[in-house]
Amino acid sequence: MGKVFNQKTQKKLRQHLRNQAPDAEKILWSRLKGKQFLGYKFRRQQGIGKFVVDFYCPKVTLAVELDGATHLRDEQMKQDKEKEDFIREKKIHLIRFTNVDVYKNIDGVLLAILDEIKRIEEQPPLTPP
Repeated sequence: MGKVFNQKTQKKLRQHLRNQAPDAEKILWSRLKGKQFLGYKFRRQQGIGKFVVDFYCPKVTLAVELDGATHLRDEQMKQDKEKEDFIREKKIHLIRFTNVDVYKNIDGVLLAILDEIKRIEEQPPLTPP
């Protein structure tokens, strides 16, 4: 199996996504960057396989996605499902929010991320058979 995270072929795409980030992503990033969220390191526009997630915390293998209005279209919903299935297949946890969630309730979004981190950390580690 090839490299799963941040494949070189995606570098320009990831840079473009960072430079053209919607306001909701900028707002959430301002609260996650620099380990300021309870010491957890988050990465922005992390490549996972052929996909790119908005934010990723490697310590707890948590991907955070923000969805704008385009994610309500059928074609985008199919792509999101494919992305989710791939990410979960890689044993990465995924949590989604809408841009509106961030605009109207950033503290609620951060609390939900914290709750998910706690839930992940409380899970017993996988043991080989």
